Amino acid sequence: MIDVKEHRYDDDPNLGPPDVRTELKNVDYFFLGNGLIQAAVQAAPGGDGTPVGLLIMNPDKLRKKRDALTMDPRSGLKRTAITIAAGGEIHEAKPGSFRARWSRSEQVPTVIVRWKSGPVSVEERFLCPRRNEPVILRMITIRNRSGKSLAVGITTGIRRSKLEKDLVLKRGAGRRLFIRYLLDPEQDSARAEFVDEHSAGPDVRRYGKSLSRISFGDSQLDHYFRASKFQLPAAVSRLGRVDGGVWQYNREWLRDQAMAALALTMAGDHGLARTMFNRLLGQFVTGEGDTIDSSEKRHPDEVELDQNGFLLYTLKDYVLWSGDLDIVRRNWDKIAVAAEFPLRAIFRHEPSGLLMNRREFWERHRAHGIEPGLELVHQLYTSHGLQAASVLARMTGRNLEADRWDREARRVKKAMLEDPVFRLADERGFIKRRGTDGNVQEKIEALSGSGLPSESPLARPGDHFLNPDTSSALPIALGFVPPQSPLCRRTLASLETLWNQAWTGGGYGRYHAGSEPDSPGAWPFPTLFVARACVEFGDYDNVRRILNWLGTVPGAGAGTWFEFYGKRQAPPFPQVGIVPWNWAEMIVLCVHHILGIQPQENGLRIRPKLLPGLKTIRASFPFRKGRLTVDIQKKPGARKAAFETNAEVLASHPGEILTAYTDGGLWVKAVL
Repeated sequence: MIDVKEHRYDDDPNLGPPDVRTELKNVDYFFLGNGLIQAAVQAAPGGDGTPVGLLIMNPDKLRKKRDALTMDPRSGLKRTAITIAAGGEIHEAKPGSFRARWSRSEQVPTVIVRWKSGPVSVEERFLCPRRNEPVILRMITIRNRSGKSLAVGITTGIRRSKLEKDLVLKRGAGRRLFIRYLLDPEQDSARAEFVDEHSAGPDVRRYGKSLSRISFGDSQLDHYFRASKFQLPAAVSRLGRVDGGVWQYNREWLRDQAMAALALTMAGDHGLARTMFNRLLGQFVTGEGDTIDSSEKRHPDEVELDQNGFLLYTLKDYVLWSGDLDIVRRNWDKIAVAAEFPLRAIFRHEPSGLLMNRREFWERHRAHGIEPGLELVHQLYTSHGLQAASVLARMTGRNLEADRWDREARRVKKAMLEDPVFRLADERGFIKRRGTDGNVQEKIEALSGSGLPSESPLARPGDHFLNPDTSSALPIALGFVPPQSPLCRRTLASLETLWNQAWTGGGYGRYHAGSEPDSPGAWPFPTLFVARACVEFGDYDNVRRILNWLGTVPGAGAGTWFEFYGKRQAPPFPQVGIVPWNWAEMIVLCVHHILGIQPQENGLRIRPKLLPGLKTIRASFPFRKGRLTVDIQKKPGARKAAFETNAEVLASHPGEILTAYTDGGLWVKAVL
């Protein structure tokens, strides 16, 4: 049985300087990095932390925020701020007096912070200037706003290390300074130094130019996609490590990383995606085929049976995007055991042929009241993953395995949707879970030894319902069922009860708040599950409502969203952190659903679904041996969609086209 203390933490945010807290008032964290160094520019306008601070981290060491290499145990990030002595006074960025944002004009991810104080105005720019050095560059431009010559003294540093420089600025003149932050992985330390003029190297510019580019003509979507494209690779080490929740868990999950690798593929970093998939297959899949979650190997009763399917379907999509069949050939043994593992007799529910155990998608288990049964998402991803494995098998000439996995995928899908007793749907739409007797498990009750804090909703008296659950949106998002079906309509209608449950301001809880063993609140990435399903269903108003909500919460300015928004009980639970899965979901929403770029086994399918207000979209992606360029225009009065392409058209249906793959560049133009 899973130890209920596994996710207990002793990191008390009330101990130490305010900067050790992740949830500062209206905070934005801008993540930079190249896999060798990781940094976050903290923009905290609320006055409860250093207004403009810099966190330097080693991406291969997953740690709490208080353990960042620039965090002083007494003064926090204060030393990393810029202070300027001028006119007998000290000037610095003060709460509410500065603006921080991503540069909109540079391919190299650059954070710009501007502030004024007394006789000076200051612009700070942060970027990662090299691909193969663990370095962050800070460019500081100080301008004299006074009407006379001005002597200024600049001070900053790291922890107890101080950097100082004195300047004289003529009236109206400015001066640019450069600070280099270098990570020493051997010493597990960071240092800072003033350097001569410095800028982003050609390798960084080439890398930025090589990534995917999308212009939606919509400031909100453009910001979300760029922020996600910039920051997701910054959260991943060069070895492929990534924290499930930066500063929060310090653990790794296969499903989170598989989604990150898929999103990196769509964002254009096929090399890092390949590194992640190789690592997942090599280290996160055992020789028997079971997978790692929360950095642990589980008992069969507690295995997350969806993870194998997550890995197989995201790997298949990576291969179709990149054309990289070599990764399949080199890792075939692990792919095969990962496909076969959920089909083992120990997981088979004989009356239905579906999969059963005592774990659910959100990681609740026996201690939380989960009974042996059939979980919707376990069936969904097993079927979806086996179908993907079948594609990979055919592409590498393994037809026997392809036929077997295709049959098993269809068998599980049919039972999940049609079994008269055990199907995972009823009059409400998709349901979360049935017991082994076919009855819906509607409620859970924590065991007496669960160790839940008394403030947790699941520990309180009353009913603790399992339905509805945002994971029921996933069959719609994945195209597992026709999105316009009554089943999908009922499912999405039932999910509306999860919006604003025990809070105000918006967002979906991952499930009924009364069954929450942690802290109730709105979760961005489950909310994006619903957004993806709503694009497929055609409920564009709700998609925009979700996007608007994501623009109102702390982190929206940087495009870095916390795991959830609510009052976290920390300790015993960890402080809420920045979850990379949010960036992955946003990229998938933009590319797979709105743009509709969906590589298939037999060709490239493009089926755009433009939200109201989107008129022209231009996009370019690294794709196989060349680039894929897509130009979409919405033309009022057009009677039907029209497509043009330089590739052979294999099929055309209302609103979509299927083209053959090409050996070089491929372009598609669409008028909708």
